[in-house]
Amino acid sequence: MLLGEYAQKLDEKNRVTVPARLREPFADGLFVTRGLDHCVAIYARDGWESFVELQTARLDPFTREGRQLERFLFGGAVEAELDRQGRVALPAPLMQHAVLQREIVVVGVRDRLEIWDRGAWERGLADLEGSAENVAERLVRDAH
Repeated sequence: MLLGEYAQKLDEKNRVTVPARLREPFADGLFVTRGLDHCVAIYARDGWESFVELQTARLDPFTREGRQLERFLFGGAVEAELDRQGRVALPAPLMQHAVLQREIVVVGVRDRLEIWDRGAWERGLADLEGSAENVAERLVRDAH
């Protein structure tokens, strides 16, 4: 399970360093793609395969929305590997999608890493902290 929040800086080649304690799942390669909410998502190979399987079972390619979401999720995806220093380069289109500047945050979110612009992450976290309890209560109510 991928957990934690790590403040970092992109280097001059737009590489992000995967924190040492989170690197093991990515030893066999990784996939980088557009994340929801204007972030970049990084999946380990087995996590990506599970994600793809789940999404292709859920998305109907005969609907416009299904095709659009497939394009969004898979059209921008790239396969990559960590270099010796545990870094991965982020392609320009993904940098633009997430509006990344030099100051970033790497967040472990269960089965993936999310790369956020630090300012966007801090604003989103401030919004969530004010409403997390309400969201949790609503989800529990809706499940019953």
